[in-house]
Amino acid sequence: MKKSTNRILTTHVGSLPRPPDLLEMKDGASDPKAYEQRLRSAVAEVVNKQVELGIDVVDDGEYSKPSFVTYINERLGGFEIDKTGGITNQWSTSREALAFPNYYNSPANAGPPRPPNMICTGPIHYKGHHLIKRDIENFKAALGKAKPEEAFMPAISPSNVEDRHKNAYYKTEEEFLFAIADALAEEYKAIVAAGFLVQIDDPRLVSYYALKPDVTVADCQRWAGPRIAAVNHALRDIPTEKIRFHTCYSINMGPRIHDMQLKDCIDMILGIRAGAYSFEAANPRHEHEWKVWETAKLPKDSVLIPGVISHSTILVEHPELVAERIGRYAKVVGRENVIAGSDCGFATFAGSKEIHPSIVWEKFKSLSEGAAIASKQLWG
Repeated sequence: MKKSTNRILTTHVGSLPRPPDLLEMKDGASDPKAYEQRLRSAVAEVVNKQVELGIDVVDDGEYSKPSFVTYINERLGGFEIDKTGGITNQWSTSREALAFPNYYNSPANAGPPRPPNMICTGPIHYKGHHLIKRDIENFKAALGKAKPEEAFMPAISPSNVEDRHKNAYYKTEEEFLFAIADALAEEYKAIVAAGFLVQIDDPRLVSYYALKPDVTVADCQRWAGPRIAAVNHALRDIPTEKIRFHTCYSINMGPRIHDMQLKDCIDMILGIRAGAYSFEAANPRHEHEWKVWETAKLPKDSVLIPGVISHSTILVEHPELVAERIGRYAKVVGRENVIAGSDCGFATFAGSKEIHPSIVWEKFKSLSEGAAIASKQLWG
């Protein structure tokens, strides 16, 4: 994993707005061949767009995925559709929804329709080899001409799969969780074997508190133990320097007053064996938390990827502000140990309308311009 040795490098979290014509193809339902061709060209376009806007460490925009988490339904065996009704939207009973019912119950804030719930009825295994192979080939083809500094591919964490799937096969919750981890390990290893960094997406790690009004911070910390162990188990064969870990408070365009504080979850985050840690640091509920890193023990040779632009506002951050945010972290952990990133993805499900694409690209421009300003200040 490259560090910011000569200047501040830039990256983001993963999901990016899909082109309208790709969305209209509905994952190739009517014309699979045309869809695959358009998907390949769309990946090339979004890779070029990132490089053009000054993003150094790029991905494929997660263009093949219906969302950053539900994509895995196609890639795991041992599950079937749960016809009993299954899991409901947990945000509807979250601390936030209870505190602001009029806001969260409005149709405008209903969010996207949930896909069918799944239930485990047999041994879990990975069956998405052809899909990850397709994604890798499309990404490699796109990178051939663009030539960024480095490339990563996101993949979902075990606990986020556990969250959305019922267990009707394994004897214990832990057996279920680690069976998921063993299956996901195949995808993680395929990404790294292809020459990319793997990014583990795990918003549930720090969102659990807001989603569960009846638990305490201490309860969350205990709950996190096995989930951290499951991630590390899935990553056991991958070198630390090939791993990025991302956590956040989910796509929640709301007041956010019940987000878990960094001081209460930083040990959970650093419990993951990773070479880089990506987290929310730009939105107004968390910007002040950079101070927590003054006393945190960052693992040797690891880097921080603080969000210096946010998915939780349509305001485009000024490059000077981006530079200030970068500078705070550089002062705390060293300039070479900071890569400037975003708080979260900008299109966590296909067709997302949270942030208009034109605003996303302008935020990326601010990100790269702010990193250039910070680099001049830090290196002269």
